[in-house]
Amino acid sequence: MPAANDDGIQRGGLIPRILIYSVLVLAALYFLMPLYVMLTTSFKTLGQISHGNLLSLPSPWSTEGWSAAWSDACTGSDCSGLHRYFWNSVAFTVPAVALSTLFGAINGYVLTKWRFKGSELVFGLLLGGTFVPFQMFLLPMAGILGKIGLANSLTGLALVHTVYGIAFTTLFCRNYYVTIPDELVKAARIDGAGFLSTFFHVVLPLSTPILMVCVIWQFTQIWNDFLFGVVFTSGSEHPITVALNNLVNTSSTGVKRYNVDMAGAIITALPTLVVYIVAGRYFMRGLTAGAVKG
Repeated sequence: MPAANDDGIQRGGLIPRILIYSVLVLAALYFLMPLYVMLTTSFKTLGQISHGNLLSLPSPWSTEGWSAAWSDACTGSDCSGLHRYFWNSVAFTVPAVALSTLFGAINGYVLTKWRFKGSELVFGLLLGGTFVPFQMFLLPMAGILGKIGLANSLTGLALVHTVYGIAFTTLFCRNYYVTIPDELVKAARIDGAGFLSTFFHVVLPLSTPILMVCVIWQFTQIWNDFLFGVVFTSGSEHPITVALNNLVNTSSTGVKRYNVDMAGAIITALPTLVVYIVAGRYFMRGLTAGAVKG
């Protein structure tokens, strides 16, 4: 009887588990359906799109849409495909992510391990900066970039994203560094380590999770940004998000090229997906590290 009873309990626990996994699988399929449609559409010809089923597989498979999106997306203008604007985005996103993450880490280190008079006020001001709508930065930033000679340039756009992102990276790093024991920093000081030596040799090696959070957050925000790109750059200096918008709204033949649009959208989104896949395992660990302490 006990064995039969245990068997019944196991069966009773198996059914809810099957239901839970079934619901999760259905939810995953539901949310992945747009990606499936984008991928299959990008490999279809215009004839297949016009006369075929939205959910059907390409027959035959064609890379026509991908070639057009990458090489000659903007026919009839000074565009030469998304590839130029892709490298534009790389050129300002990488330094902006690196600088905003580095300055955020240093700020968080100072505000937790090298506190000074008024440090809480400084942190409060930086925290307040995260609540300021980015639209309010447009006119002041445009004026500053004009005065320093960086208007309509990728360097100026990198500067804008760096300055705007420091408040967020400082908040993330500060909340993480309160979990690092103060004794480590004190021991480094006793051994004669200075401000930068302590940071680079003691604190920074322990910061991988939160640095990955900053990189993912900043890379996603900067790469996907449209407003700053369209305001602070023009023509050949545009980032890929602006070029994608032009691609979707431009057609020399008057026929909507859905395969080109879908391929362009996937090309634009691919770098952020790759970054999250590579560094995503650190994301939640670093994001929640300061949730209990400090």
